[in-house]
Amino acid sequence: MQQNRDDRSLTELLAALSRDTSALVRQEVAIARTEIMQKAYGMGKDVGLVAAGGATAYAGFLALTAALIVGLRKAGLSWGLAALVGGSLISGAGVALILKGVTNLRQADLMPSETIETLKENTEWAKNQMT
Repeated sequence: MQQNRDDRSLTELLAALSRDTSALVRQEVAIARTEIMQKAYGMGKDVGLVAAGGATAYAGFLALTAALIVGLRKAGLSWGLAALVGGSLISGAGVALILKGVTNLRQADLMPSETIETLKENTEWAKNQMT
């Protein structure tokens, strides 16, 4: 088996290793930044779901509750009981949307796992270059 021979001095080899390592770290930071931004964008959509759920619950609460209360009152319930039943039903739909958004946000992983894995590989590569 033939080995490649490098005629550079130890100082030149260490300088090259230092340059390559610096470039590698800069590239990894850029990749980590991109990965985190992509994950944050996905979380932004989930925050939008929570906001849309809240707005929907509020609008539904106002419009449908009024109609439901009037309908329940005409069916024979007192105004207070009709308001309680109607408000509970409409708010439930809004809460379901909010919970869906919150669940998605809790499951979001912001850790730049691909970058971390690459950094581990790069560390191993650098160690191998030193031996």
